[in-house]
Amino acid sequence: MNTASITPQAPVTGFHAHVYFDASSLEKARSLCEAAARRFPLQMGRIHQQPVGPHPDWSCQLAFDAAIAGEVITWLALNREGLVIFTHPLTGDDLADHRDHAIWMGAVRPLDLSIFKQAE
Repeated sequence: MNTASITPQAPVTGFHAHVYFDASSLEKARSLCEAAARRFPLQMGRIHQQPVGPHPDWSCQLAFDAAIAGEVITWLALNREGLVIFTHPLTGDDLADHRDHAIWMGAVRPLDLSIFKQAE
C-alpha cells in the first residue's frame, strides 16, 4: 500500500456502535447491549423504538473509547446473532464519520445524512 496517498485524518476520540432492531428482535438487542455494558467500560444509550437521527431503524447506541474499539467491535461481531450493527469513529466530522468511515456488520442500511452539515 502506498501510504504517501493516504490523507491524514483527525484523531479518533471514540466510537459509537448502533445496534439496529425491530419489534421482533427488541429483546435480543436489549440483551446484547446490556451484556456489552456489563463486559466493557462503555455507555449504553436508550433503547429507541423509533428511528432517531440519521438511523433508519430502531436502535441502541453503545459509546466507547478508541482504546477498546478493537475488543468491543470484535465482541459485537461474534455475539450480534444476526442483528445489524453500524459503527463509526468520532473525529469531529459527523458527516464523514457516518458516510466515509462506517463499519457495518450485517446489511448496510440507508442513513439520512442530510442532517449533517458538509465540512468546509
